[in-house]
Amino acid sequence: MENRTLGRTGRQVGVIGLGAWQLGGDWGQVDEADALATLHAALEAGVNFIDTADEYGDGRSEQIIGTLLRSLARTGTAAPTVATKMGRRMAQVPENYNAANFRAWTDRSRRNLGVDRLDLVQLHCPPDAVYASDEVFDALDALVEDEAIAAYGVSVRTCEQALAAIRRPHLATVQLVLNAFRLKPLEQVLPAAAEAGVGIIARVPLASGLLSGRYPSATVFGADDHRTYNRRGESFDVGETFSGVDYTTGLEAVERLRPLVPEDATLAQFALRWIIDQQAVTVVIPGARNADQAHTNAATAALSPLDQATHQAVQEVYDELIRP
Repeated sequence: MENRTLGRTGRQVGVIGLGAWQLGGDWGQVDEADALATLHAALEAGVNFIDTADEYGDGRSEQIIGTLLRSLARTGTAAPTVATKMGRRMAQVPENYNAANFRAWTDRSRRNLGVDRLDLVQLHCPPDAVYASDEVFDALDALVEDEAIAAYGVSVRTCEQALAAIRRPHLATVQLVLNAFRLKPLEQVLPAAAEAGVGIIARVPLASGLLSGRYPSATVFGADDHRTYNRRGESFDVGETFSGVDYTTGLEAVERLRPLVPEDATLAQFALRWIIDQQAVTVVIPGARNADQAHTNAATAALSPLDQATHQAVQEVYDELIRP
């Protein structure tokens, strides 16, 4: 698997990582044995970057990854880079982003993961005012100095937030929604990140499964699945569910993209390959619910880059159906 530098962390990570949101429960229940099997399968396939958050299952995702890390330590196997996120277990108001809370949140994540120092901590989609606060970034710098965390980044909702974060001198990474339905970051954010040496972590790469091509219009998702209860942003940012695209339009776009898929790839692999073709992207973090999905996602790294005509066709589908 191709490796790229994870921004200012200096770490080398594979271009295909693993997003562990689904291990927490917001995609329907996944039992611990299946979750661990998925994690091990991802590592066997060459994945060395896992992204989680303290709010996924209120710590369950972190705890399962902690179990994985302990098993790797017992066998002397190299551990993957684990990025977590903090800040969404309390009200997302500017006053909650302070040094005392940061210390408490990172201490809890360290316990959940069973590590002394966190590889990467990201503020989890904080409000706009946080990006302008020197005190916030001074507090994060202090955590690095104390060796509670090795590096920090932000997970953002908007391009404006990403650009504000990139201007911070010690920021290592920006995580954002990027996929064939979300092209706006290509215009300013990715060039600015590349110039600053900031890593880009691409989340929601399959638009909550739409870009897997597996869901017809009649699909009914479970009541505990965010694709049911958050379609209009009822519980959190609508961009996290189908990338904020209404389901019907998304399905139409999928059918327009399907003929572009190379013979040796699935639609999901096509969607992931499109993302890692963007050289400013460090790592993309698709989720997986089982070992087969983890292997299939990782295999995308071995596919040839898409040609320019295909990239142009993706742009045209976006311009016609999604941009409006």
